[in-house]
Amino acid sequence: MSFMNQLIVAPILLPLLTAALMLLLGEKRRPLKARLNLFSSLLGLAISITLLLWVQAQGQASSIGVYLPGNWPAPFGIALVVDRLSALMLVLTGIVGVSALIFAMARWDGAGASFHALFQIQLMGLYGAFLTADLFNLFVFFEVLLAASYGLLLHGSGRARVKAGLHYIAINLFASSLFLVGAAMLYGVTGTLNMADLALKIPLVPEADRGLLHAGAAILATAFLAKAGIWPLNFWLVPAYSAASAPVAALFAIMTKVGTYTVLRLWTLLFSGQAGASSFFGGEWLVYGGLATLGCAAVSILAAQRLERMASISILASAGTLMAAIGFGQTALTAGALFYLVSSTLALCALFLLAELIERSRSANELPLDDDDCHPSPLESLHPPKGINLDDEQKAVIGQVIPWTMAFLGLSFIACALLIIGMPPLSGFIGKISLIAALFNPQGLGTTPEQPLSIQGWALVALLILSGLASLIALTRVGIQRFWTPQERPSPALRRYECIPIVVLLGLCIALSVRAEPLLRYTQDTAASLQDPEQYVSAVLATRPIPGPTSQAASAQVQP
Repeated sequence: MSFMNQLIVAPILLPLLTAALMLLLGEKRRPLKARLNLFSSLLGLAISITLLLWVQAQGQASSIGVYLPGNWPAPFGIALVVDRLSALMLVLTGIVGVSALIFAMARWDGAGASFHALFQIQLMGLYGAFLTADLFNLFVFFEVLLAASYGLLLHGSGRARVKAGLHYIAINLFASSLFLVGAAMLYGVTGTLNMADLALKIPLVPEADRGLLHAGAAILATAFLAKAGIWPLNFWLVPAYSAASAPVAALFAIMTKVGTYTVLRLWTLLFSGQAGASSFFGGEWLVYGGLATLGCAAVSILAAQRLERMASISILASAGTLMAAIGFGQTALTAGALFYLVSSTLALCALFLLAELIERSRSANELPLDDDDCHPSPLESLHPPKGINLDDEQKAVIGQVIPWTMAFLGLSFIACALLIIGMPPLSGFIGKISLIAALFNPQGLGTTPEQPLSIQGWALVALLILSGLASLIALTRVGIQRFWTPQERPSPALRRYECIPIVVLLGLCIALSVRAEPLLRYTQDTAASLQDPEQYVSAVLATRPIPGPTSQAASAQVQP
């Protein structure tokens, strides 16, 4: 086994060992734990990028790496798999994790106990969910990331967080119960929980047991859809994400994508066109659920008043768009959805971080103005030079200097708004136009390019446009209230740690806008591999354990 195959387990082991070490350090060494957390998160991101580059360099024929932690062959042992889709999600998780952590180091990491350890456990659960190739271990990693998210959601205390946290815990425990019931039913019908082995067993299920198979798959999908935020199972998401602290909410922006990733992985693997009588089972429900979610999100964002709620509702719009696109089963549409997933996740992460800084300007600054790392620019200190026209209140009509903090917040807000709305020239527009272009050229689920666009396709096109229009109205309204309306208050004091992650996230979105072709090519290859699951199945089941010393000695004795 090559070194790169062994590196697959590193994203899981690294945060596990880091969290254990930080628990041993105690709460009195918070600065050391913060630096250790940042180093581990950066190293995890570097490992994820290395795996992505390795998978991409292998070519389409061998772009899957498999690691057997227990050294037992699949389907009897645990298997970790990295392919194009999981590598992309690993890198996205690393970027969001590092950005949220840097923002938290400004002040939020000291608002409660064990923040850094919980943060690393959360990353471990996310990395494990994207790498595992077994339903039972997927459940284990789901519970790991959820257990950490319970503590992170309540980090900083407050009545709103406790209330939203109780609802969040209750709905996720219920979803976890559905997960176990659905997995047990699938195991009872097929006799396996390995994803690759399930792909082989499902076409062979007798007709008498197919109803039980579909019932188990539907219960399992309900658990994933609840975690992804699909209507009507998403009533918990907006209150929970709005109540969470800014860095935690930014990290949660990738957590909802775990449900979307799992649905995409299992649906294309277990219910592909090679699944016999179960081919494309549930595809129409994914489309209708996604459309309903997108429509409800478009209406809800018009009623939202606070920027945190708008960001949370935008997550629902993103989830609905992705789920509807996945349900069509078209290669080009799935490729566009993956590009949109990357762009929207980065933009929403930046918006959650930005929301706290913008809302801070509405109240008294919580940061000391004499801190060397703060950069306040009080409006009161700006005096118009001589010769400038003054209005009735003796204030400059033209030529007044804009404080750099407000300029930074305003430009960042405009960039986030353009990305979420899907307006040119940023990557949000490229993602949405890719989806619309793929809808008008349908290929998948037995369709041909000559067939007209279906009713569901027209509905998705209309909702993509209408949801963008609703986001435009809502974000424009809040932008006018926060930046345009004249108010006598100082501009907020910002720390460097709070500005750096926003600049990095928006910079990546701008880079995706300028250099969209490499990522689009990557997502097209990813979608093509998902629509042809034979490569994944053969790679997992063909991987053999490493011979031990006893086996090697026995082989040497039988040789002449």
